[in-house]
Amino acid sequence: MKKILFVCHGNICRSPMAEFIAKDLAKKAGLASEFEFSSKATTRDEIDSSGVGHPMDIRAQRKLTEKGIPFTSHLASQVEKSDYQKFDLIYCMDEENFLDLNRITAGDPQQKEFKLLSILGSNNDIDDPWYSGDFETSYQEIHRACEAILRKNK
Repeated sequence: MKKILFVCHGNICRSPMAEFIAKDLAKKAGLASEFEFSSKATTRDEIDSSGVGHPMDIRAQRKLTEKGIPFTSHLASQVEKSDYQKFDLIYCMDEENFLDLNRITAGDPQQKEFKLLSILGSNNDIDDPWYSGDFETSYQEIHRACEAILRKNK
């Protein structure tokens, strides 16, 4: 089973969207048993002082619902150094996430950390819709990348 982690700043918008989009695509392709998808944050910005993560942003939930992507309850959590060994591939949404992740995991000796759009041959970032409000563009970019991940790793 291929274990894939999606990472963004707070784990309430882009990375959980990627997790649920990838799960849905894998299920529809009959590949659900071949993949494990998860998502985490590079920061504690969406985790309260008692250690409880905030739920997925309501706008992300609305976008997934609009697109017919099922999702379950999700609470933000932060990447830990040990996650590097737990996952086969780690995809970050933007350059800042990539640099933060690299700092948390103390480098990438096995070369399994990537920006998500690199699977499509792009070095571009997926802009944070929490700031921009553009959940449609984020959804489209994430969806295309998740399709490519399944094609490349099945």
